[in-house]
This record gives sequence, C-alpha cells and structure tokens, in this order.
Amino acid sequence: MVRLKDIALRANVSVMTVSKALRDAPDVSEATKLRIRKLSQEMGYVPDSTAQGLRTRTTRTFGLVISGTTNPIFARVVMAIEQRTQELGFDLILAHTHNLVEREEHCIYRLLARRVDGLFISPVYRLSNEAKAYAELKARGTPVVILGHTTPFCASFANVASDDLQGSYAVTQHLLALGHRRIAFLSGPLAAPWTKERLEGYRLALREHGIEHDDKLVFHAGRTVEEGIAATTQMIAERCSATAVQAINDLVAVGCMRTLINQGLRVPADISIAGFGNVLISENAPKPLTTTCQPKFALGMAAMEAMTALLHGQHPSSRRLPASLLIRKSTGTAPAGSVLPGLKVSSHKDDSA
Repeated sequence: MVRLKDIALRANVSVMTVSKALRDAPDVSEATKLRIRKLSQEMGYVPDSTAQGLRTRTTRTFGLVISGTTNPIFARVVMAIEQRTQELGFDLILAHTHNLVEREEHCIYRLLARRVDGLFISPVYRLSNEAKAYAELKARGTPVVILGHTTPFCASFANVASDDLQGSYAVTQHLLALGHRRIAFLSGPLAAPWTKERLEGYRLALREHGIEHDDKLVFHAGRTVEEGIAATTQMIAERCSATAVQAINDLVAVGCMRTLINQGLRVPADISIAGFGNVLISENAPKPLTTTCQPKFALGMAAMEAMTALLHGQHPSSRRLPASLLIRKSTGTAPAGSVLPGLKVSSHKDDSA
C-alpha cells in the first residue's frame, strides 16, 4: 500500500506538503500540486476517505434518493448530478424508494448514518402535511435539494422542477388548435403536485376557449404503461366521446395508444394522443408521440448548483425550468365525430398505426 511518506520521498518534499497538495491547500504552488498529483497517480496511491472524513468532518459524499432507475424521467437527471458530483471530487450513493413512504424514510436515515454532506430527494408524495424524516433533515440542517415539486411536508427545502402547468397548458392548446373539443385526460397519482399542475394546465386551456370542464373526461391512470392501459379500457367502457387523449406522462400515453390500436382505431386519424416528459419510449411508440420536452439534464445541473450554494452557507432560490411542446405524429385534426362509443374505425384512410 502506497503511503504519503512514500510519495514524499519520491517527490523530495515533506509529508505535510504532499498532504496539502492532495487537499488542494492554497499555500502550495500549482506546479508542486500538479507534480505531486501526477506522481501519486503513477504510484497508485488511494486516499483513505474514512481518515479524511474524521479529520475534516465531511465525507465528500452525496445521497440521491429517487423512486427507481427504471423510471426513465430520472436517467438524464441522475447523469447530470453524477457528472457534476465527480467534477467536484465527491462520491454519490444512490437509493431507491419504489414510491413507498416507509422505504423512503429508511433510505434517508441510512444515508444520514453514512454522514453524507447533502441529499437530493425525489419525494414520495403523500397527503399528510408532515413527514418525520423530512422534519429530521430540517432539524439537523442537512443540505437538501428536492427533485420535483414541493408540498407541505418538504416545503422548507430548495427545489428544482419543470413548469408542469405551462407544459400541460401548451399540450391542451395544441389539441384545441387542431379542432378537438372533447379531450380526455388520463390523470396521475392524486397526492402528487405534478398531477395537480398538469390537470390545472389542461383545465386552464379549456376555460380560455370557453369550454366547460367535464369530470367525465378525466380518468385516474397513475404513472405506468399498465395503468395507462387500464385507464383507457375504462374510458372506452364509459363511452366518453373523446376525439383526443392527453395523458399525464409518456408511459401512460403509450399504454393508451396500444389499447386503442388493439381496438382497431388509428392514431391520429380516429383519435389523437399526447403525453408529457419526452422519455425515450415516446419517440419509439407505435406512432411517435406528441409530448412536452422536460429539460431533464438541465434540471440535474440546476440541482447541483443549488447544492453547491447550500454547502457554501447560501440560501438558493427554487428553480422552475420551462417544458417545451414537441409535436410528432400522434396528434392530428379532429375527426367529424368520436369513434369511441361504438369503437368504429373511420372510413377515410391514413398511414397511421
């Protein structure tokens, strides 16, 4: 095992100089730092992070708590955080909640036990205004950045999120401009603030066009492809006379599209479908999906900027990043009438799936 003493002998400097150079201390010249760092790499020196943590009372480690890496929304957010973390010389510990409150609390307490210097958390949203783990984080003064919207139990922390209300509003406006007046909405988890924002954006666009909101056009779908299939099956059974469907996210939209296609409908000739998020599956759906483009990598970078500010004792403001409309082939001009009630395919031809 290579020790600081070994590097000092090779570099012909003191052990203290080697230690300072590797810690980027200001009283060591840049030339000496570069020479010692290069030599330490050549000799295969591996620093003892535990000993460094005891000395500095920091671990140079962040915790990242998300629902799971299977959720495509997080792919580029995590990539941005990991990239910037590495550039800053920190390590990253990833924990999954699977959208379970008990598991989220376990993840947070486990990371606190590891003495992480800060936490990035995508919350498990619940209807309660309080959450024990978040109260503990506040009491400890742990630097925390919320990935997504805040709600009462986590409102005291800085957050970064996309502007879901405006993004959803733009989708509904697009469908209205195509002549659709009966637009079904496949909603998400009731406790999630992003569900409420996207539903409000949909309702706002309808109001501006003088269209009364109809609760019979709103169906609870959740967040997955399978839940999109179930909600669409219910929509068909209830004969809601929709000519377009606006889904809470791209996975739900794809589940909806597959169900309608299996029933013999053509997209968008018979019915238009739009999603939210622009995850990879959206472009590779049976019909490329009209959606909103969330700035996922930029959200990750904004989260890192907020965390860096917190570590320097600052109080960063929360950030809202715009979500832009991305029009593809799943939306088109409204047909003369809905084909959902009788599941009849329109007579005109189209190259849609």
